[in-house]
Amino acid sequence: MEKDLVEYIAKSLVDDPSRVEVGEFNDGRSAVIELRVADGDLGKVIGKNGRIAKSIRTVLQAAASRTGRHAVLEILD
Repeated sequence: MEKDLVEYIAKSLVDDPSRVEVGEFNDGRSAVIELRVADGDLGKVIGKNGRIAKSIRTVLQAAASRTGRHAVLEILD
């Protein structure tokens, strides 16, 4: 569920949605979501001073907490 949410948000933000890749690694009650986008779209996902990335993380944590889990977003180069 968290993986789909991050993928939807990222594809909505970038110019090249076909290059969005989202991976998920579960460790019991926690999950690590890895996000990769095209080089030109990295700034659009991070935002000025990291505001967009922080907002995505906030929404992700809220969605994960509804199921009693913890989720972390890592944006990869």
